[in-house]
Amino acid sequence: MKCPVVTLNSGMTISEVYAAQQRIAGRVRRTPLMSSETLSQRVGTNVHLKLELFQKTGSFKPRGAFNKMLAGVPAGSRVVAVSGGNHAQAVAYVARCLGIHATIAMPRNTPANYLEATRGYGAEVVLAADISEAFEVMARMEREGAIPVHPFSDPLVVAGQATVGLEILEDLPNVTDIVVSIGGGGLAGGIGLVAKTANPAIRVWGVETEGADAMAKALAAGKPVQMPAITSIAKTLGAPEVSWLTLELIQRYVESVTVVPDVEAVEALDFILERAKVMPEPAAACTLAAAERLRDNFTKDSQVVLVMCGGNTTLDAINSYPRANANRAG
Repeated sequence: MKCPVVTLNSGMTISEVYAAQQRIAGRVRRTPLMSSETLSQRVGTNVHLKLELFQKTGSFKPRGAFNKMLAGVPAGSRVVAVSGGNHAQAVAYVARCLGIHATIAMPRNTPANYLEATRGYGAEVVLAADISEAFEVMARMEREGAIPVHPFSDPLVVAGQATVGLEILEDLPNVTDIVVSIGGGGLAGGIGLVAKTANPAIRVWGVETEGADAMAKALAAGKPVQMPAITSIAKTLGAPEVSWLTLELIQRYVESVTVVPDVEAVEALDFILERAKVMPEPAAACTLAAAERLRDNFTKDSQVVLVMCGGNTTLDAINSYPRANANRAG
């Protein structure tokens, strides 16, 4: 899905990302950027992994949660968030660090490891029938006085996520392409803002999985579109609807959005686990599947970064994922 260039109304600027970087310094890990000869041979160019799965709580999400709560949520306040997993853990962890009470609305089908981790960080979990109902819970609690920490429709959250882009540029100044997953679009849109501001020639490519492709549908419609259901195994990409903020960021700063089937994301996960010795979740591994589809856009001199946005999965889950055949790497 090609992203049209539009007039951006969100008003976000790179200065907000630099402010976020200063605000969250010392609170989050500066994750490594690792080159991979095997992945480079597979894609036909120079491939690097931004290992955000080594971030606290196992994903990039604490960056946005810390920036939001440090900037606008007083200690002792009450926050509410919605998540199918990674954002839940991040908000719970950050709230505990800052002395803030957190309630997280989560779908009933959320994997047990996400529920246990979120509760383990001290948050109250409210189970909803699905992700749409979870957003209704958040809206109700906001009316009752809780401060919402939206997973992507908040400039402070997006600015925090965008600090991933600053680190990529610092570690690989000659980066040419960044491939990044899209759930609600805050990470990809934020990285796009950073990359294009630094060098308009850098290309950012978005990725979704079939059944969790709210951004591709929004791009086709020219407006946010409600997903009837999330059917992909990549539950952390399962936003029921993107926001106008993230849609505009993707339209302006991202080249295109590639939608890959679950089986390709899982095959990529197996390969990364076997060869790079890190275990991403399908929502991260799908960037390799997309890079292979995009390979005609790269040259042998390209410097391509795949953002490993999260690694919150389990061995049992990996063994249950759909595969094209019975053989599995590793």
